[in-house]
Amino acid sequence: MYIGFDIGGTNIKYGILNSLGEIIEKGMTPTNHDRELLLSELTTITKEYAQNYEINGIGISVPGIIQKDGFMLTGGAIKSLYGINLKDEMELRTGLPTAIENDANAAAIAEKWIGNAIEIDNYLCVVLGTGMGGGIVINGQIYRGAHGMAGEFGYMMTHKVDVSRNIEESSLNWTGAVVGGLYRQYYHALLAKDPSAQPITDASEIMLRANSGELEAVNVMSQYYQDVAVGIINLIGAFDPEVILIGGGISANKEFMKNLTLTINDLEEKHESINYLKGKTIAPVIPAKLRNDAGLLGAVYQIKQKLLEKISLPNG
Repeated sequence: MYIGFDIGGTNIKYGILNSLGEIIEKGMTPTNHDRELLLSELTTITKEYAQNYEINGIGISVPGIIQKDGFMLTGGAIKSLYGINLKDEMELRTGLPTAIENDANAAAIAEKWIGNAIEIDNYLCVVLGTGMGGGIVINGQIYRGAHGMAGEFGYMMTHKVDVSRNIEESSLNWTGAVVGGLYRQYYHALLAKDPSAQPITDASEIMLRANSGELEAVNVMSQYYQDVAVGIINLIGAFDPEVILIGGGISANKEFMKNLTLTINDLEEKHESINYLKGKTIAPVIPAKLRNDAGLLGAVYQIKQKLLEKISLPNG
C-alpha cells in the first residue's frame, strides 16, 4: 500500500492506494500554511495510516518548481514550502521512501497510468485551480525542463502588459486560474457594484448567476472562458499535442467544459492559420478523467515506480 498526498493552496487531499491505483480510503483537511504545522500534519496522517496498513512509500503532489532530489524552489501559493527539501523532511520524519511531484505533472502522469491518455504519447494536461499549472508529456515522458519549471503555463501573459505595475497581473495565473482568476475577478466586479459584497468561491454559483442574467457574472464568465481559451490555443501552437486534457475540480462541470469548448472553437475559426489546420493538426480539448483524484494517483505512481526501479537495479 501507498500513502498519497495532494497538497493544494486551500486543502490537502490524502489517501491509501494500492499498486493498481485503487483508492482504498481517503480524506481531506484544510492546508496549514505554517511549515512546521503542515509537516507535522502530514507526519501524523502517515503514522495513523501505518497503524492499519503496511505502507511501502509516500507520494506527494504539490504546486511549485521541484528539483529531482525533492528540493522545492517554489511552492505555488504555499509560501512556507519555498526552499525546503520536502522529500528529505518526510523521509526523516516517517522513515518511509517518499517521492515529490509537481501537482500538474502528477495529474498528467495519472492520466497516462489509468486515465484519458493511456494510448497517447504527446499531450498536455492543464490544471485549473489556485493557479494554472501544466504537465507536458513528450514521447510518453514528462518533460520537466532544465530546472523543473516546465509546465508553468500560468506564467504566460495574455493581456496588455502595464510595466508600471506587477506585470504578472497580465498572466494566466491572474486571469485563467479558478481561484487566482475567476473568483478574484468576480469579487472585484461585485465590489464595484456593492462595497459590502462578500466573495463567492464556488464556480457553479457564479455560472448559475450568469445563467440567470446577472450582468457581473455574465461579463466575468465570458472573459474567463476567453482567457483560458487563448492560453490553450497558444499551447496548441507551441507544442502540437495530440490532445489537451483539462484538469482541476472545475473540469467536472459539464457546462464549463461545453462553454470553454465553444469559446475555443470560436477563436480557432477566427485565427486564419489555425482554422486552416482544424481537422488536420489542431488538438481536441477534453476533460481529464481522474479530476480531483489525479494528484493522489500521479504522486503514488511515482513512488511506486521509484521503488520498482530500485528493486530491479543490480545488487539493489
